[in-house]
Parts: sequence; C-alpha cells; structure tokens
Amino acid sequence: MSSNPEVRPPLPPFTRETAIQKVRGAEDGWNSRDPERVALAYTVDSAWRNRAEFVNGREAIVAMLTRKWQKELDYRLIKELWAFDGNRIAVRFAYEWHDDSGNWYRSYGNENWEFNEAGLMQRRFACINDAPIKEADRKFFWPLGRRPDDHPSLSDLGL
Repeated sequence: MSSNPEVRPPLPPFTRETAIQKVRGAEDGWNSRDPERVALAYTVDSAWRNRAEFVNGREAIVAMLTRKWQKELDYRLIKELWAFDGNRIAVRFAYEWHDDSGNWYRSYGNENWEFNEAGLMQRRFACINDAPIKEADRKFFWPLGRRPDDHPSLSDLGL
C-alpha cells in the first residue's frame, strides 16, 4: 500500500482482479460506518449522485454519510462487481439496516464509479431502492464491521 494517502491502489486501468479488490475495499470502508475514513477514498472534489441527493467534495460526503448512518442502524453491506473498463467500475449492492423504530429494510442498488489516475473515486452515481423486510428475513448476520471472507456473496444468497 502506498504511504501517500492521495494514492489508493489498485490503480486504473483495472483488470478483473484489481476491480474486485477495489470493490471489496469500498465495501470494507462502508461497513466501517466511519464517514471520515470512507471519504478518504474519494477525490477532494468528488461528485456524487446518491439517490436524489447531489453531493460534492469530501466535506459534503462526510456530512451525508454521518446523516445516513444515524438513520440506517446496524448497517451491513455487500457489494459485487458488475462490470469494469479502464478507470470505471460498475457494482451492484445490497445492505440491511433498521430505523430507530425497529423496522428492517434491505436496500438494493447499482453504482457507477470513475477513478482518477491515483485510484481515488472522482465520480459516483448511485441508484438505491429500499424494500421493507421482516427481521426474520434478514440474511446479513456478521458482527458489525468487515464482512467475513467466508460469508456468502450477493449471488450466493440469490440477491
């Protein structure tokens, strides 16, 4: 790993192997639920569309993620590579969470990512839908934090 925080290997152009590494790195970061840590994977002027919200820059990313994880409790995420080309990666994902009233949801989505030459994400476009689920229908049970390597993938779970 580079000692320069503004370089985030693996770097584009991506191979299948390095795209999968990038996806898993993003999943691990988001599962930390640490907005400051997550924001470091993005350029200082990163542009996002997250649902219907437009977010620009690390400071705004930190603010959005802080709000997100105050609302989406016990958040657990799985990302899976969909496609890649050059400096772009497309992923599909699902995450489970509950609100402060104990209502459970599984949120499904797709993201399109574009990276700069230093491996920082400069653009992120996310489409997300929330499906109410019963607590008994949950599939993501690992302890909060990084998903264990032996946990089933989205494809393995039929999601």
